[in-house]
Amino acid sequence: MGGLKASSTMNGQLNPNEPFPSGRDTEKVVTQHGFKITTRKLPILKAEPIERMTHGLGIAPPEMIFGDNLASIEHLASGWNIRFNAFDALDRVDKTGTSMLQVAHSKEWQSSREKKHEGITEVVKPFDWSYSTDYKGTEQSPSTLLEPSSNPIPLDLLKRPDPIIFFDEVMLYEDEMADNGITLLSCKVRVMPARLLLLCRFFMRLDGVMIRIRDTRVYVEFATGEVIREYTAREDKYESVRQMLAMKGRDVPAELREPNNLVELLPVVDKKLERVQLK
Repeated sequence: MGGLKASSTMNGQLNPNEPFPSGRDTEKVVTQHGFKITTRKLPILKAEPIERMTHGLGIAPPEMIFGDNLASIEHLASGWNIRFNAFDALDRVDKTGTSMLQVAHSKEWQSSREKKHEGITEVVKPFDWSYSTDYKGTEQSPSTLLEPSSNPIPLDLLKRPDPIIFFDEVMLYEDEMADNGITLLSCKVRVMPARLLLLCRFFMRLDGVMIRIRDTRVYVEFATGEVIREYTAREDKYESVRQMLAMKGRDVPAELREPNNLVELLPVVDKKLERVQLK
């Protein structure tokens, strides 16, 4: 069994009388059968780090950017690891403007962003203002990497009533798109005695236009050292989803705010499976 080190610091406001925590102070770590799972949660970035990120990315960041947050899985024996962080996720956002959702609200959004980040408006240019990303994590290894596979995640094993040793949720970024919807990226990790599952979910709802969910799941079976990564992208027109919910007699406004209630309604538009065997 692994040991657990946890901190009480969460996303949000810190006590102004306390020193600003370091990343290590806010990390939660559990080690299980040679796999080290780490999460870190810090407050929203302040002006100076936002400016550095803006110039590094070449696009204006979302309203709420948790640039110091992360979720990671590391196999100690091989050195293989996968990390999820805001910068790398945003670096996958289309920066050319070719994927931009062409609606009237985009100009309103750009205007609001120029006012919000006054002084660095030179980088505000056409790009996918929904911050849609196909980010699947940042993988590193001295040798073996994930490769295409046809082996799905064994859902039957995940449905077992196994005790949960460790659970955490980490927000990476969020934006309300000038009050016209929501776009966010977050990670959840669940560690059981024999296996773990990490879900990194991108959720975007642009009112009247589109709903999009892109899920990356990383599954680890401790006994065999097998890692499976599954990426599934779903999306549909906003009105189509709204009509489906209304036909089912559901509370439409409430349901549209909850991606767990929408995911099965959206058709799959892309899916990828990969695996690696670690020793």
